[in-house]
Amino acid sequence: MKIFDAHFHIIDLNFPINENQGYTPPSYMVNDYLKATSHLHIGGGAIVSGSFQGFDQAYLVKALTQLGPSFCGVTQLPYTVTDEEIVDLHNNGVRALRFNIKRGGSEDVSKLDRFARRVYDLVGWHSELYIDAKSLPDIASTIEALPAISIDHLGLSEEGLPHLVKLVDKGVRVKATGFGRVELDVKKALQTIYNVNPDALMFGTDLPSTRAKRPFNNADIELIQQLFDEQAVAKILYQNAMQWYFK
Repeated sequence: MKIFDAHFHIIDLNFPINENQGYTPPSYMVNDYLKATSHLHIGGGAIVSGSFQGFDQAYLVKALTQLGPSFCGVTQLPYTVTDEEIVDLHNNGVRALRFNIKRGGSEDVSKLDRFARRVYDLVGWHSELYIDAKSLPDIASTIEALPAISIDHLGLSEEGLPHLVKLVDKGVRVKATGFGRVELDVKKALQTIYNVNPDALMFGTDLPSTRAKRPFNNADIELIQQLFDEQAVAKILYQNAMQWYFK
């Protein structure tokens, strides 16, 4: 089954790395990723900037050049970034703006409304939130009004799932990623989200699974294949994310 890996990280220590909450990640280069996924039918993917990479774009542009046009970038930018810089990143393969609410390292969520609209209107990017879904009610009205939003790692918590599902019903997408880092019933979350909106779930490996209690393994893909029919599996593993990032 062809896979669009909607969420993974490249960590190149030749570029700026910032300690985050006492954590500094190990190196994880493009060749490491290609080796780790060589047994999978990866047809593209999204490199996601981590909290520890702050506003550095150079590592991302290099990695996208190495991986080619079927891959894209999800980056963190300061609100002060110029339109010219955003357009340049778009031309280098970046397709989304990330707000890391859980760990920081990105622009503050208070800028979400204006910043998300700005990048969408300028280059068609959606915005991605790394947030515990139990905190979603505080910004739900803002998210509902935005043109294109996705939430990382199934919203992380069981407590947050009902809040996440309400937003899925409004068109918000969800990364089916990080099964080894969440505090929820993954099967229930996947089935509930899919039943509300079959276009919402987008699978990703979350490699190299930084700070996760359990790293990605093939069982994460097998779980999706066990829970859904072939048509649904194709949507979750490939079609939904491909259409979301390359619409």
